[in-house]
Amino acid sequence: MGMKVKTQSKKVNKAWLNQHVNDPYVRLAQKDGYRARAAYKLKEIDELLGLVRPGHCVVDLGSTPGAWSQYLRRRLSPNGAAVGELQGTIVALDLLPMEAVEGVHFIQGDFREAAVLGALEAALVERGVEKVDVVVSDMAPNLSGIGMTDAARITDLVELAVDFAVRHLRQDGALVVKLFHGGAYDPMVALFRETFRTVKAVKPKASRDKSSETFLVGLGLKKST
Repeated sequence: MGMKVKTQSKKVNKAWLNQHVNDPYVRLAQKDGYRARAAYKLKEIDELLGLVRPGHCVVDLGSTPGAWSQYLRRRLSPNGAAVGELQGTIVALDLLPMEAVEGVHFIQGDFREAAVLGALEAALVERGVEKVDVVVSDMAPNLSGIGMTDAARITDLVELAVDFAVRHLRQDGALVVKLFHGGAYDPMVALFRETFRTVKAVKPKASRDKSSETFLVGLGLKKST
């Protein structure tokens, strides 16, 4: 049976709230101990393409509230556990604070700032990481509803993620970014095709039907000329 949500505030969209609490992925996240339904987006992408394996180093950009880091942490556990032994390295970064995830090194800061990028790179060096196996980015800008402005903001974040991947990914590594259909979509697909040997666009089942989000996956860097 569906749950009913009661609220006294007229500002709250009751239809959205009812949809949210009755969402099967929201319920599954609560059952599995994930902080957000977004964990199942990454899980589906990973299971489809086989991106993450024990022993890997993974960088999680735009990590808050931590659902992707939680999934990665379980993926790098020999028993799929949320705590205990970890085979690999996870470094997460977000502009907003994130509640700790065991085994995950979190950096709070703006990825667009050189000092924050430097802190991320230093964290990798401190952990003996020479090359990253997988970079996942759920970063998204605050959307204004103005097409050209939003496209520029999305493009900026995706280009930064690609630049980071080019400099730090292993040659056969992978980059996953969130993208929205609109003015930024085709140019970013073109950038991925210029950068990676294989490019996949994935719309996970856990993405809401009404959402225009798609995840672009770049597999294997093209050899630098």
